[in-house]
Amino acid sequence: MSFLNALINNVGDETLREDLQERVDIILHKIKFMDKVPVTCLDTNNTPNPVLNVLLEAVGGEVLEIVEQAKVLIYHQTNTGIGQLMGMVPALLEKEWPAVAYNCVYLMEDTSAFLSDPVSFVEAMEDMAEMLYPGYFIFGNEGKNWTSFAV
Repeated sequence: MSFLNALINNVGDETLREDLQERVDIILHKIKFMDKVPVTCLDTNNTPNPVLNVLLEAVGGEVLEIVEQAKVLIYHQTNTGIGQLMGMVPALLEKEWPAVAYNCVYLMEDTSAFLSDPVSFVEAMEDMAEMLYPGYFIFGNEGKNWTSFAV
């Protein structure tokens, strides 16, 4: 993950840089011992949304474009908040999708800022780790950056 190292190494504040590296190392160490999680990220048109793919792969997600094969489903739409997604998503779900059956549907706040900001990127990594591995990671951003969506 050279892009991640480059992003963190560009942080001028040494204390912040070390903190970010430590947070990333914790995630990477834990997922090293876990199976990859089949995940699909969709937009509000129910089409694959590749914006989060780099993050999902970084935290142990196996990104799939076929929603019927995913055990985790994340809805993310640019310029759309969790509240708006809550109003749209119920009509988009199919009860036969495994992620719906497993109650592993998540709504993610538009976090486009993570693409250039190291702190936001690491926070988004933590969010993804919590979604893909519930119970193994608890960073406290549920309800702020993302939420679980039960049907």
